[in-house]
Amino acid sequence: MLARFRFAMPTKVFFGQGCVKNQRSEWVLGSKALIVTGRSSAKLSGALDDVLDSIGVDYEVFSEVENNPSLATVAQGGRAAREAGCDFVVAIGGGSPLDAAKVIAVLARNEKDPLDLYSQGWENRALPVVAIPTTAGTGSEVTQYAVLTIERDRTKRGLGGFDMFPAVALLDPTYTESLSADVTIDTAVDALSHLVEGYLSLKADAINSSLAVQGMRMWGRCIPALRNRGFDRKVRAELMVASTLGGMTIAQTSTTVLHAMGYPLTYFHGIPHGQANGILFAAYLRYVHQTAPQKVGEVLVNLGLTSLNEFQQLMEDLFKDKRRALKVDEEVLPAWAQRAAATKNAANSIGNPSPRAVEEIFRKSLLR
Repeated sequence: MLARFRFAMPTKVFFGQGCVKNQRSEWVLGSKALIVTGRSSAKLSGALDDVLDSIGVDYEVFSEVENNPSLATVAQGGRAAREAGCDFVVAIGGGSPLDAAKVIAVLARNEKDPLDLYSQGWENRALPVVAIPTTAGTGSEVTQYAVLTIERDRTKRGLGGFDMFPAVALLDPTYTESLSADVTIDTAVDALSHLVEGYLSLKADAINSSLAVQGMRMWGRCIPALRNRGFDRKVRAELMVASTLGGMTIAQTSTTVLHAMGYPLTYFHGIPHGQANGILFAAYLRYVHQTAPQKVGEVLVNLGLTSLNEFQQLMEDLFKDKRRALKVDEEVLPAWAQRAAATKNAANSIGNPSPRAVEEIFRKSLLR
């Protein structure tokens, strides 16, 4: 007997080279757009030019989104959307511009301090968002979440609401061709963490697990290219679809303690999100294996790997130079562990990780 489950994925998804131009009637959702980007990736990828060539309505460009977007940036973007009278948002970029755009879409119709959104929510439905990813990592184009940097708390924190699901996602893998090998690998491991964490989530069910399995199998076929740091169009296409499947998965399951553990590495040491997860990944899987060896074994099989040692070696091959250069003061680990263990991510994790267990994962990952 299958357990009860629910599934909601309101985003229309279009995949393929040229989809921005070919699907114009699907994504021009109003009379004036706020186009939200980072400072360079939208232009370098060719995505911004395709949007501007196709949009055919008035628009303003907001290109102020930094890596790990701040509350101040989304407040500025919301104000820009309100003052310009925009009635939809087009987000172009990696996870930072896409996440920022979703919060900007909320603030465009709700004139509030962004921090208050976490405690008070919002009254008016967000503007519709069109999401055009230029990396294959976050899956933000199909989730109801955004992660912002909270300077007051010296961390990153997720915000979510059903109206933050993008209305349309346009997936053109050629937009990832301008990425460096390092960024391609970092974002690919972010996608992998979504697939694996979703599969190992306490909220996993028959539907979202099927998405995760398909994504892991696609990701596994890309392992030789990731190791060799060479990416043809076929690999980039598979990585992009795997990333979107990861986003669809965590839209249903949320993430686990691995994500919460990665945030201090990003905030305090500037480690990219996917890389932070990758450095911690093997020790996290070994922890889950103690409680759910069959589930972890299924992860390995879907990736085409034979053991946790092989998985650990893969993460070493992808990030060993970065990990060796990372110097973390042992004294900060108890506080990091305490904070991570108190999150919703941890509550969603197999094994009910305690602060002591989380600290041990940190130690095994960072101090060896």
